[in-house]
Amino acid sequence: MLVRVFNDKVLDKRDFDAVVVGSGPNGLAAAITLQQAGLSVLLVEGKDTIGGGMRTAELTLPGFKHDICSAIHPLAAESPFFKTLPLADYGLKLIDPPVAAAHPFDTGRAAKLVTSLSETARELGIDEAAYRQLLEPVVRDWPKLAPAILGPLRIPRHPFAMARFGLDAINSASALVKRFRTPEARGLWAGMAAHSIQPLGNATTAAFGLLLLAVGHLRGWPLPQGGSQAIADAMTSHFKSLGGTVETGFYVKSLEQLPSARAVLLDVTPRQLLQIAGHKFSSLYRWQLERYRYGMGVFKIDWALDGPIPFTAPECREAGTVHLGGSFEEIAASEQQTSDGRHPERPFILLAQQSLFDPTRAPAGKHTAWAYCHVPNGSRVDRTEVIEKQVERFAPGFCERILARHTFDTAQMEDYNSNYIGGDINGGIQSVTQLFTRPALRASPYRTSAKGIYLCSSSTPPGGGVHGMCGYHAARQALQDVFKQPAPPLNSN
Repeated sequence: MLVRVFNDKVLDKRDFDAVVVGSGPNGLAAAITLQQAGLSVLLVEGKDTIGGGMRTAELTLPGFKHDICSAIHPLAAESPFFKTLPLADYGLKLIDPPVAAAHPFDTGRAAKLVTSLSETARELGIDEAAYRQLLEPVVRDWPKLAPAILGPLRIPRHPFAMARFGLDAINSASALVKRFRTPEARGLWAGMAAHSIQPLGNATTAAFGLLLLAVGHLRGWPLPQGGSQAIADAMTSHFKSLGGTVETGFYVKSLEQLPSARAVLLDVTPRQLLQIAGHKFSSLYRWQLERYRYGMGVFKIDWALDGPIPFTAPECREAGTVHLGGSFEEIAASEQQTSDGRHPERPFILLAQQSLFDPTRAPAGKHTAWAYCHVPNGSRVDRTEVIEKQVERFAPGFCERILARHTFDTAQMEDYNSNYIGGDINGGIQSVTQLFTRPALRASPYRTSAKGIYLCSSSTPPGGGVHGMCGYHAARQALQDVFKQPAPPLNSN
């Protein structure tokens, strides 16, 4: 029986083969992978509920369910690991909006991403051919590309397909946008690339745009019925069905708090890793972790609304996700200013309107909306007014529909989830120098310098997003090193 003694830093008196600390998508993925291999696994979570960034709560008014962090899940739908899990058996239902993402302009027009690549390209007019040329190879080659893109740096099994992708992906978004001539294509591209949470002139920002557009054409950008918590709940139920043990409400600050185990996997960023286990690491590894860079933060708002957002562009009224920022030039300038430590007057906004497609999110006739803008890391500036002005810019009358709002600045985001250092929701900037070498340059990014201790968070490849691949690869490494057995294959059900 587990015995929690918080002050004495003791969690239990029972041994496990492996202990996983942190229950975000990667911690859950690691725990499931290890449990599937027949090990006894303990999953420890500091909060009272499982989920990490996949939590849903009534933040504003009773009956209004808001996703606290992750909201829309294109990578979950195309994750090789998630495809192996019977999550539908545990109640998970993914809903696909008619329009995956829309991008409005001041003219009243909007570009849109829909599952059909042909339709998306056709709507871009004279940029149809350029869009097809850029995206068709990625969509066609996705089964060959996915294992390499969503994993650590290694020799790809399909080098020619990866080389074709890499020649475009290594570029900055600012370089690739030159292929487009219309404001619609250029703006759509800017919104996709801005998910990288870094200046669009940075190398590899094109990779983010390509990835998000491609998975949109492959599967769409779905949202989970009932909220993102549904993904965490389904993963937890599956883990328990395999015999796994879960302990919540226990915040780990030291390895001494944990029961003995042959392997410990931590779903944390380098800063917490140093606090928890730094004394066990080599001086070189500690030095590398101390130099790890965190990126821009976010300022987030959730709204309870009296009705749907009155977007001028009809495409936006059918979209699960809306990118607000206007032209490529405006978005690029906004992201650069934020990276430079400033707060632009017209920030790029990512907005989700889940209740349009999931009536469980709000009382009858009412709606929710979810949005954030990027801010300098650690910013405490209240961005409520500028965000709402940006929404009002493309949806006149929006502010009149607000019943209540809830905000998170960067400090509150970090308090909610200690992995969000300074409000950075990606576990560290995903720049060219930290894309595949996160958190340190090593043969395996998941191994630490201490035997039996592994990192399984988004601070390892492939980085941020709800896909579970960081956790899967870390567990696979632990299985190989410690338990001398292969990981379960990633063959979808």
